[in-house]
Amino acid sequence: MTTNALAGIAVKDLGAAISWYEQLFDRPPDARPMSEVAEWAFEQGGWIQVFEDPDRAGRSSVTLVERSLEDRVADLQAKAIGIQSAGDSKSVRTAIVTDPDGNQLVFAEAVDGRIKSSSS
Repeated sequence: MTTNALAGIAVKDLGAAISWYEQLFDRPPDARPMSEVAEWAFEQGGWIQVFEDPDRAGRSSVTLVERSLEDRVADLQAKAIGIQSAGDSKSVRTAIVTDPDGNQLVFAEAVDGRIKSSSS
C-alpha cells in the first residue's frame, strides 16, 4: 500500500535550483540524500525532490495544495516570482509559476473540499 509520494523536478544546475526553491519555500532543503539531490517535506506528507538532470530539466510539473491560495499569491508577488496563469473552477483555484528551468509548479486550493489540504 502506498503511504506517501515524492515528486521529482529535474533541473540543469542544482546549486541555482536550491537557491530558488529555498526562496520559494522559505527554508533550506530538509534532506540532501545524495550530492545531486535536494528534498523538501510538507507538513501533511509528500516531498519535492529537486535533482540535477540537464537532459530532462524543464519538463516537470508538480501540484502543491495550499491552505490559502490568496496568501500564496501574495507571497509569490512579494518574492517577485511571476505567476504565469491563474484559474478558478467550481472545485479548485490555481496559480501557476515556473522555476528558472521552466518546470511548472501549480499551487491549488480546494473550493469544495475535493482536494485535501493541510487544514482538512
